[in-house]
Amino acid sequence: MQAARLHEYTEQMDDALSIDEIDRPEITHPNDVIVEIEGAGWCQTDNHVIEGMWTDYVEQDLPMTLGHENAGTVTEVGDQVTTVDVGDPVICHPVMTCGKCRPCRVGEDMYCKNLRFPGLTTNGGFAEYLQTSERSVIQLPDGVDPAEIAPHADAGITAYHAVKKAVDELNPINDAVVVGVGGLGHIGLQALDAMSAASITAIDIKDEALDLARDLGADHVINSSENNVESEVMALTDDEGAHQILDFVGSDDTTDYASKILAPGGDHHVVGYGGHIHQPSQTLVNGEFSYRGTLVGTYPELQELMALVANDEIDLRTSRYSLEEINEVAEQLEHGEIEGRAVIVPP
Repeated sequence: MQAARLHEYTEQMDDALSIDEIDRPEITHPNDVIVEIEGAGWCQTDNHVIEGMWTDYVEQDLPMTLGHENAGTVTEVGDQVTTVDVGDPVICHPVMTCGKCRPCRVGEDMYCKNLRFPGLTTNGGFAEYLQTSERSVIQLPDGVDPAEIAPHADAGITAYHAVKKAVDELNPINDAVVVGVGGLGHIGLQALDAMSAASITAIDIKDEALDLARDLGADHVINSSENNVESEVMALTDDEGAHQILDFVGSDDTTDYASKILAPGGDHHVVGYGGHIHQPSQTLVNGEFSYRGTLVGTYPELQELMALVANDEIDLRTSRYSLEEINEVAEQLEHGEIEGRAVIVPP
């Protein structure tokens, strides 16, 4: 089968991956599931993997097939699989977990002591077929196109996971700020609008993104390249500040918003990453605010997100590309030229 493979780390996205002919994955464990990939989302994390950013956190053996946002049709199952059958359309949770360690027992999939992460620690879904496990696949509701919703496997549940935490702290009289209305942010904004009655302000540097934010439910928008975010947010909140910030950018500039626009006791959810947090400890003490990281979401949260999708609460904006166009996608995303999410469709 054909697969897009990383052979060496590089900063050059235009030829980062090669299309190789490799063996089709096989059932090696009674709980294995083989999925014919119909769509695999390209994520900023894929760019970071190519750059070697993840080598300090996980072991990676190159060459490796990338792709961790995967959906398709089940083509083969192990002899102990009972929850899906051949022919079922599925979306794949981004990790394969053991089910036995304490984090698995309490439902915290991403903390599994023995997890395997397709596209990050083992071969992923930028290929014709993917080997995964029964614990990772969720049967899709009727009428849901696997290729259309593949990015929800990571981008969607990451955004949903952050929003779910924020909603627990929001009342109808509160204000929430969404920073970055891109591939992650446009999902998070819709989830926030569906799950909370709080007033939503969207912040971005592009007018097109802010137009999208209005369409998707934002009550107010701010172009941060043209306006002072602090003064604008304070004016909108009667100088109280926002109670929750959902930061889908995670740059040095955006993580700095916490000290300027958070109401006392609020939370700044860092979802996008790549920047740093620079705050004197006294600033956190005086404002009694918190930075909260977001590491994808759980299996049940992916089920919940699929329910929102089936109920037309989440409109995922995607564009499709062939496997042969994969380096073009990587380069475009590196330069911020892709709106919404890119989906790779294998031959």
